[in-house]
This record gives sequence, structure tokens and C-alpha cells, in this order.
Amino acid sequence: MISRLLNSVLFILCALCSINYFENPTASGFTNETDREALLAMKHLVLSDPFRALSSWNASLHFCTWHGVACGSKHQRVIALNLSSLQLAGFLSPHIGNLTFLRRIDLSKNNFHGTIPEEVGQLFRLQYLSLSKNSFQDELPGNLSHCSNLRFLRMDGNNLTRKIPSELGSLSNLRKLVLHRNHLTGSLPRSFGNLSSLVSLSLTENNLEGSIPIEFERLSRLAYLDLSFNNLSASAEEFHRFDLQLNSSWSSSSSSKLVSSLKLIHQQMCN
Repeated sequence: MISRLLNSVLFILCALCSINYFENPTASGFTNETDREALLAMKHLVLSDPFRALSSWNASLHFCTWHGVACGSKHQRVIALNLSSLQLAGFLSPHIGNLTFLRRIDLSKNNFHGTIPEEVGQLFRLQYLSLSKNSFQDELPGNLSHCSNLRFLRMDGNNLTRKIPSELGSLSNLRKLVLHRNHLTGSLPRSFGNLSSLVSLSLTENNLEGSIPIEFERLSRLAYLDLSFNNLSASAEEFHRFDLQLNSSWSSSSSSKLVSSLKLIHQQMCN
């Protein structure tokens, strides 16, 4: 009798555990403990912290209370990192890719250097990413295209080189793309014509060359475009075509900004 009762209790407990396992998205794979370890791995690669901003990142406090960290109320997973303007110096850890609930990252106005880890491309919930005004080097990871919910991408004021990845053209939710003041080379990706939600595009002060792709005419929501101070070229016919497109498809306020950028490119060519 007792053994039957024990078996029944064990069966009920196992059933409850199974239900919890399948209903809780943190029960398998990444967990909030994974988040804590990822944050500590990131801290380990910060070599200078003059304001002691990360001093709260220790075992005595829950990681959701650490400076610059925000967590969701339901599963206590990290959903935002805001460490802007803290004069942090060091490298960005690949472990950031384990913070799979992240929706917002702002590490702008610091002195992070080295490459941008490809693991950032694992953050499929990410909507906002700003790494501007740091010293990141090498290329922009093409697998950022996996962050399909990305709406805001800002990488200006770094030392990024090589071509702009054409894969970024698949980010159909992207509204703002800021890559100015880097050392990007190559031509403008034709795939950018697929950025159907794009409102603002700034690529000024790079080493881009070639012509403006005709696919850019499909960017009907574009309100701001700056391609100045590159090595871009445009024939009189291409310039006239874009001028007509601006006047017919875009609003007058948008057109004035876009025409100013195109005219500046045209003037640079003639000088």
C-alpha cells in the first residue's frame, strides 16, 4: 500500500516537472544562469572601468540589479544592456551571443576595440543595436542579417573596414542605418533596395565608390540620406533620374535632404 502511494507521488512529481520543462523556455538550453555567466564573461574583457560602473557586477547582487542591465519580469532574462558613455575600454566578449532575450544594446561612446563578435548575429530578438563612437575594427558581421527584428543599427565613428555586407539588405524591419565615419570600401549594396522600412541612411565619410544603385529608387519611406564625402560617382543622367524620383515619390521635406546629399556628391565629382 505504502509503495503504491510512493509510486503515485513520484509519478505526479515527474509529471509536474515535465510540464514545467516544456512550458518554461529557459528549462532547456540557455537559462538565467547562462545570462549571469555571459555578463561576467563580458566584464572579464573590460580592461578599464574608470567610473567603476561594473563594480555592482558581482555575486552579492542579483544580475538583474547590476548597473546597465534590465531584465524581463516573467523569466528574469536580460532584455537590455545600456552601458553608454562610461569610458569603458576593452573587447566585446563573444558570450554576448548567449543573452538570447536581448532586445536592446547600447555600448556607444566607449573605447571598445577589436572585432565585433559574430555571435551578436544570434540575438534574433534584438531590435536596437548601437556600438557607435568606439574603436571597433575589421568588418561588419554579415550575419547581423539574422537579427530579423532589428529596427535601429548604429555603428558610426569606428574603424570598420572592407565592404558593407550585402546580407544586411534582408533586414526588412530596419528603419535607421548609421555607418558614417568609418573606413568602409567597395560599392553600395544593391540589396539595400530591399530595406522597405528604411527611413534614415547615413554612410558619409567612408571610402565607398561606384554609382548609386538604381535599386535605391525603391526606398519609398526614406526621409534622410547622406552619401557625401565618399568616392561615389553619378552621371548627369543618373543624377537627373534620382532628382525626378525624389520629386515624384518622396515628400518635399525628405526630398530636400536627399537632393542636398546628391548635389554634394555631384559637386565633389566636378571639383
